[in-house]
Amino acid sequence: IPIPVLTVQTAPYQDQKPAGGGGLRRPTGLFESQRNYLPNFVQSLLSSIDLRDRQGCTMVVGSDGRYFSRTATEIVVQMAAANGIGRLVIGQNGILSTPAVSCIIRKIKAAGGIILTASHSPGGPGGEFGVKFNVSNGGPAPDAVSDKIYQISKTLEEYAICPDLIVDLSRLGRQEFDLENKFKPFRVEIVDSVDIYLNLLRTIFDFNMIRSLLTGPNQLKIRIDAMSGVMGPYVRRVLCDELGAPANSAINCIPLEDFGGQLPDPNLTYATTLLEAMKGGEYGFGAAFDADGDRYMILGVNGFFVNPSDSLAIIAANLSCIPYFRQMGVRGFGRSMPTSTALDRVAKSLKVPVYETPTGWRFFSNLMDSGRCSLCGEESFGTGSDHIREKDGLWAVLVWLSIIAARKQSVEEIVRDHWTKFGRHYYCRFDYEALEPRTAYFIMRDLEALIIDKSFSNQQFAVGNNVYRVEKTDSFEYVDPVDGTVTKRQGLRIIFSDASRLIFRLSASSSVRATLRIYAETYEKDPSKHDKESQAVLSPLIAIALKISQIHERTGRKGPTVIT
Repeated sequence: IPIPVLTVQTAPYQDQKPAGGGGLRRPTGLFESQRNYLPNFVQSLLSSIDLRDRQGCTMVVGSDGRYFSRTATEIVVQMAAANGIGRLVIGQNGILSTPAVSCIIRKIKAAGGIILTASHSPGGPGGEFGVKFNVSNGGPAPDAVSDKIYQISKTLEEYAICPDLIVDLSRLGRQEFDLENKFKPFRVEIVDSVDIYLNLLRTIFDFNMIRSLLTGPNQLKIRIDAMSGVMGPYVRRVLCDELGAPANSAINCIPLEDFGGQLPDPNLTYATTLLEAMKGGEYGFGAAFDADGDRYMILGVNGFFVNPSDSLAIIAANLSCIPYFRQMGVRGFGRSMPTSTALDRVAKSLKVPVYETPTGWRFFSNLMDSGRCSLCGEESFGTGSDHIREKDGLWAVLVWLSIIAARKQSVEEIVRDHWTKFGRHYYCRFDYEALEPRTAYFIMRDLEALIIDKSFSNQQFAVGNNVYRVEKTDSFEYVDPVDGTVTKRQGLRIIFSDASRLIFRLSASSSVRATLRIYAETYEKDPSKHDKESQAVLSPLIAIALKISQIHERTGRKGPTVIT
């Protein structure tokens, strides 16, 4: 008997606005307790695709394995069927990393993909859940698409679903379902979570070179922490099975619904297990990944930390170690505006353009699609290239291993050599999390009025022995060189005459609270001054930031929540 297609009456929500390319992120309890909260959003997402494009098309579905993913995957499948999608390609057990989804969309020329993830936010019933939409180029939905989804969600009256359609997510292969009033069966293909992505990596890297680094008598001992997120199966298959790293070099490799009660965020605050292991001195290379696999952190022996902005610049300077770039050439670099300008110095030496974009990977997609950009990155531990349209943690780790193999140097030596050649960009980010949104808004509004005022330019700040003279201030706006789209109010910038920078930005974070980020950067050419603590070097700039923003006075805080 054909499976019935139901139309369910519903009432719209007014808060289902996707935050940039990150989709809709909310406390998991909201998805579980608010009637039709998930179906409403999924219907709005599917309705945003033109009916002509939707009928019979293929979409990719994956999740990072967090709590509520299984239930949500079932609903997405039942609604996709009811809305005329012809075929779904789903990772086994619903598991696919964000880079793998991007890869599969591009490989099979799908109309798009739905990723169930809240990135590095906590899992479990008390954590967060998210639904992210990627378009046909494999990248996060552009703002126009997110706006369309939001507009639809505000007036939604019904959704379509096939509640009797049950898919076995554990069984590899094809499953077909006859639906009422549909002349073609609905197809579901369950694919190995790693295969397609692994095949792409094989075409990019010299696996033999990395394998000889990780095996044999002089092998580099590595420690890789998947933080109980989606990356476990990828780390095991790629680094252990394919590239020969010992099985015990990979930890926390079973995806858990609550990520083992830890925050799956690869930085020095949360990846403490890895940091402690690296401080022992036994391992020469360490890496951690976030829940959905698009962000990463690199550590060297004794826990030597590689700042993500430096990682991006070092990768840029060493792309010739990667067969893919030797073959394709390097056309341009992209970085988000708050990311340090270390990349710009490499670009200058290579005579390659740099595109400075707002924060959000979707801004890089246009640059890559039009052939302007080969490598992109953000200070928030995300780097990627034009092999897909997402940042890619495991790709970045394989780049680092390739550089180590080619240069026969340690992580620390590679970083220090880079500083000697290009100078060091001391860099720090201070996050003030869970602020009252009105307070955060008014701090930014007043700060903008202050710095945009004529009297502020050329102002001098004396802090200790340092004098900083303001050279340029603005509220950052971006004109897309491909299609001319203008994106305004993307953070406040103060650039000083010595090229030091202070940046203030409200983060488009998931929940009801606001996050205000302060970024500080200063440049040091003299190698004899490359050994200082970032926070110590940047303390004069931080003092200026605190003084002009009055953030502590206005929030009652004594300091930031997280420092990276």
